[in-house]
Amino acid sequence: MKVVAINGSARKGGNTTQMIRRVFDELEAEGIETELIELSGKAMHGCIACYKCAENKDRKCAVTKDFVNDCIEAMDAADGVILGSPTYFANVTAEMKALIDRAGMVGRVNGDMFARKVGAAVVTSRRGGDMLTFNALNAFFFIEQMIVPGSRYWNVGRGLDKGQVGEDAEAMETMEYLGKNMAWLLKKLHA
Repeated sequence: MKVVAINGSARKGGNTTQMIRRVFDELEAEGIETELIELSGKAMHGCIACYKCAENKDRKCAVTKDFVNDCIEAMDAADGVILGSPTYFANVTAEMKALIDRAGMVGRVNGDMFARKVGAAVVTSRRGGDMLTFNALNAFFFIEQMIVPGSRYWNVGRGLDKGQVGEDAEAMETMEYLGKNMAWLLKKLHA
């Protein structure tokens, strides 16, 4: 089994990465392979509503001049998907939004290709707006018919400077339980 995490943060190795890595600790302890994809520095743009993906039905976005198809391919190959984003003005980053819109459309027009995969959101914020970010990521999972495990609290952590989220003990515990629950669910689904 494999879980791919896509981090929408502009900061490579920052707070969102730290939270994802805490989830990975639990997944890896259960023998589940993990892969982290960071969108930092990647040029990505939103859906252009060309509907070529519906015509082509090749499990790809027809726009090929950016990084989105690499992410779609990784999500398609994985059993579980973590989408992580810091909170930018009470929502996901522009790169994550581009991925959600384009992967979402590709998934739906290609036989619901993400259906019944396990999906989990990981969100960081300085102080607020994170529930809207959390909801945006979960909306993607639900419309794609993915299965979303819970944790002991919402999957959010607080921190501004790189590494600061590590001081949020409750967030780190939430990531621990998210990893445990995700591993449990993956094993049940693949038994």
